[in-house]
Amino acid sequence: MPSSKKKFNRLINEKSPYLLQHAKNPVDWFPWSQEAFHKAKKENKPIFLSIGYSTCHWCHVMANESFEDEEVAKLLNNNFVCIKVDREERPDIDKIYMNFCQIITGTGGWPLTIIMTPDKEPFFAATYIPKQSRYEMKGLLVLIPEIKNLWENKPDSLQKSASEITKALQKIKKSSEGKELNEKTIEIAFEKLFNSFDELHGGFGNFPKFPTPHNLLFLLRYWKRTGNNYSLKMVEKTLEQMRQGGIYDHIGFGFHRYSTDRQWILPHFEKMLYDQALLIFAYSEAYQATKKPIFKKTAQEIIEYILHDMTDEEGGFYSAIDADSEGKEGKFYTWDYEELRNILSSEELRIVEKFYNIKKDGNFSAKEKSVDKKNIMYQLMSIDEYTDFYDFDREKLTCKLEKIRVKLFNKRKKRIHPEKDDKILTDWNGLMIAALSKASCVFNEISYIEKAEKAFNFISKNMIKKSGELLHRYRDGESKVQGFADDYAFLTFGLIEIYLATLSSKYLKISLELNKYLLNHFWDKSSGGLFFTSDTDEKLIARTKEIYDGAIPSANSITMYNLIRLARITGNSDFEEKAKQIGITFYDQIIGYPMGYTQVLIGLDFAIGPSFEIVIVGDKNKADTNKIINELNKIYLPNKVVILKEPTLKNSEIEKISSFVKEYSQIENKATIYVCRNQKCSLPTTIIEKMKEQLE
Repeated sequence: MPSSKKKFNRLINEKSPYLLQHAKNPVDWFPWSQEAFHKAKKENKPIFLSIGYSTCHWCHVMANESFEDEEVAKLLNNNFVCIKVDREERPDIDKIYMNFCQIITGTGGWPLTIIMTPDKEPFFAATYIPKQSRYEMKGLLVLIPEIKNLWENKPDSLQKSASEITKALQKIKKSSEGKELNEKTIEIAFEKLFNSFDELHGGFGNFPKFPTPHNLLFLLRYWKRTGNNYSLKMVEKTLEQMRQGGIYDHIGFGFHRYSTDRQWILPHFEKMLYDQALLIFAYSEAYQATKKPIFKKTAQEIIEYILHDMTDEEGGFYSAIDADSEGKEGKFYTWDYEELRNILSSEELRIVEKFYNIKKDGNFSAKEKSVDKKNIMYQLMSIDEYTDFYDFDREKLTCKLEKIRVKLFNKRKKRIHPEKDDKILTDWNGLMIAALSKASCVFNEISYIEKAEKAFNFISKNMIKKSGELLHRYRDGESKVQGFADDYAFLTFGLIEIYLATLSSKYLKISLELNKYLLNHFWDKSSGGLFFTSDTDEKLIARTKEIYDGAIPSANSITMYNLIRLARITGNSDFEEKAKQIGITFYDQIIGYPMGYTQVLIGLDFAIGPSFEIVIVGDKNKADTNKIINELNKIYLPNKVVILKEPTLKNSEIEKISSFVKEYSQIENKATIYVCRNQKCSLPTTIIEKMKEQLE
């Protein structure tokens, strides 16, 4: 039975929403701390380490079932020192022990359960564990006494096993130098994506289906490189089907985490900041490439959602929205037929029934889901297909659908909302800053870049130390946790995008400073590539290196892309060499499964070319300069950098950063464009059409 006591454990002093969710547990939780390890050594107890995050559905289940249970808590407290870790706050810890779990069990996920020695060496791993044993899964009530028995009666055997596993962990991720990546790697990745593409529903593979926007960004570049129209079709089909599916929140906007089915209908309802950021990028670039209005509309709606629901008043972006409300996944987002009938007019209900496939008995089958017998809003066809099929006037239908959406949105606002994880993470904020900057360029929307700059100002004020070091997490007035490679890489990425949107060299200067710190303190001087943690960070049992581009691209992948762009802007060939070294360092991993490293290949595509360096010599405040910039932003040209030299500014910051632009001048006092393609430069021009010809 859950405890009726209101006594708090040590987690009550933490800022992490996930840790605070467990502050009332009868389990005597410690945060990750020297105090916990000292106690374990003193009392000769193993560590029970539980890792999760605030919007993790099965973390909630295990908490409700076991960590709030007095019987389980008593067993845990008597036999272990118990530590809770928020994986989003301490990804360094999570990565090490998730590697261990995957080695031992062949799988991974959250909640992650690790049992280890007081010296942090693991000997047991699992994900979710029930209270009682069921099927072939041992429950905590059986497992804890078994581990107690082993710890007391076979300590030497456990210690030996833990030490051997720790040595194995220290060896994995040790990269060995391979060959240089080349264009063939790009071709192989395309073939793999082509072979796994779902022609009927978009996306890749069967189910579950994740958005993985960097796959789509890679395919857009492949289309630009080769002219292969099927590559573009794969992008368009996927983005359209995702937008029509239940994975998209048609009422409040934004994307859910992933689809549990092939058709994108039934999502895992959690919403993550990084998904929104990467999808803004994908929809914005797809619009730039195709000019399809639905892509623009989707990107702008995601931004509207972020600014409305996931933005701190000082400008930082929150991390996530839970899938659950009132103890049920998806309850906030789904609808009873009778509820819709009471809210909408009969005409509106008829439209909703057809357009969103609403049924009296619910429009999806999900016996394992608590939202069964409900309706998810999803489209079986696009609005254009719908208007053709039912002979509707498109403009009138669009107006009616928006009126219906607002009605349902206002009704939904009155429901009990899912929990919001309002911690602000530097790395994920870097991605959103980059996305808003990209959207600002593509849609010529100044308010987006203003929000990106405001977010960076928040990070600068609260999460960058005077020494230039980054902090990883901010919440409730407290900045904490030394920055990881992701923080430096993603924020540098965001700053490069702000620079390209504003052509203000102050952002370029800060990006170079962060990049310098990253290379000085994270670079593996013996094998190449970036470690996840700094050489000044807390010493854990292993120091990991990541290259895999999963739900989020890796720091090494994004840094490779950053280095190539910074090399082209500054003329510093050392950056280009470092980028090449990342590819060489992880060559064996990438070549073995190239479609798992599409962000790396985005950088490779830029490095191989064709790519462009464009210098504009003109006054930022004059119409001719702005017209050039606006026309340039309309063109889908992903492998480009742009430099603005203002002729009235002598010894300007941009001339210090990009010394080669000093000799560039205007023609007849007009804004002048210099285009270089693959290290070959064209004659300068003041004519936009001539610029476009040079870019073809």
